[in-house]
Amino acid sequence: MTAAQDAAPDASEEAPAATPLTVPKDGVPPIVDTPEALREAEKRMAAGEGPVAVDAERASGFRYGQKAYLAQFKRRGAGIVLVDTAALTDLSGLSDSFGGAEWVIHAASQDLPGLRELGMEPAAVFDTELASRLLGWPKVGLAAVVERELGLTLAKEHSAQDWSERPLPDAWLNYAALDVEVLLEVRDGLERHLIEAGKLEWAHQEFEAIRTATPTTVRVDPWRRTASSHLVRDRRGQAIVKALWEAREEAAVEQDTAPGRVLRDQAIVAAAQAKPESLDALLAIREWQSRGTKRRAPQWYTAIAAAMALPEKELPDLRGPRADGPPQARMWADKRPDAAARLEAAKKVIAALMAVHDIPAENLLQPDALRRACWDYSGGGEEAIAAVLTERAARPWQIGLIAAPLAEAFAAAAATASASAGGAVTAGGPATASAEGAN
Repeated sequence: MTAAQDAAPDASEEAPAATPLTVPKDGVPPIVDTPEALREAEKRMAAGEGPVAVDAERASGFRYGQKAYLAQFKRRGAGIVLVDTAALTDLSGLSDSFGGAEWVIHAASQDLPGLRELGMEPAAVFDTELASRLLGWPKVGLAAVVERELGLTLAKEHSAQDWSERPLPDAWLNYAALDVEVLLEVRDGLERHLIEAGKLEWAHQEFEAIRTATPTTVRVDPWRRTASSHLVRDRRGQAIVKALWEAREEAAVEQDTAPGRVLRDQAIVAAAQAKPESLDALLAIREWQSRGTKRRAPQWYTAIAAAMALPEKELPDLRGPRADGPPQARMWADKRPDAAARLEAAKKVIAALMAVHDIPAENLLQPDALRRACWDYSGGGEEAIAAVLTERAARPWQIGLIAAPLAEAFAAAAATASASAGGAVTAGGPATASAEGAN
């Protein structure tokens, strides 16, 4: 299926049945798991032409972190290469063999961190998932994009496997090879659609932003992200959540196991709510009665007891550290009515641009950048808005689309507020000044 799918079909017509893609055209190659085989793969890739299809399989939900346990590559003239990255942890030579070629990846932000840990660095990226989003496609998973673009169905039954297992079953290797089998053809089709839609330059800016993105900084108080921890409404309970989370994190790193497999979030929250004063009391909690949880309960109770013994002044604050940025939008009407009015006006601008350009709101502009622009604005029109958006890492194509309409909307909102208040001065200055700054 192609872009013609975007047109409304005749009611009497049925979409042609998709063709299952079950095996790579040239078969599944033997896995590369020795230095000698890797050097041979490097020679093959260096002799190939054009972009390189790239994918990686992780063991999310099984192992700690986002390490890649298998890496897949395909290049025209070189075929498919499957690399056992548990056995070979330095793929810098393979990366060099690409010679600056573009990497074609589906959802690049998920795979690039693990590939970089292996010494691989792309010179350029084409993200097929992001391209699909920019085109306004409603389904952007790899299987959906392959089916829409090429009319092929791609089974995804092994996507949630524990890829750290060894040896890897043949069916899994076949699945992994298929992930890159037609990725180059998909890339070429998406590029044509982007050109037709006038969005190719937008896509290039987005791809480069992903390629050059800095690693995520360490989150402050990561334990506060424990699922349902908001149900714990006292500081002592929050101290238990923190103590159990930190103990679990230490154990998960030591065992190289996903934290949720070491101790479930539900068990942490249940203990924080109950505040058990003995091991027996802990074991009486329903969420602590599974075999694995009971077996390690003495270890976890040590952390609970330490939290129970903390003096009041050392208990964590309920609200946590103050976020760097505006408060939640629902509070704006009371705190800053002018900013609330700008936000409502901005939402209408975004909705209109979404309809015209067929792009999801989050791809049209990052939500945080939009909120900052509305909250921080104090006049200055399009230039001031563009400066705020640039500071929040908005891309040039986004700023070019949004800054001028936002300036007009902000000026109109200020004028409306001024008229309603009988010409009162708004937080962004007199309505006339804001309107002048927008021109």
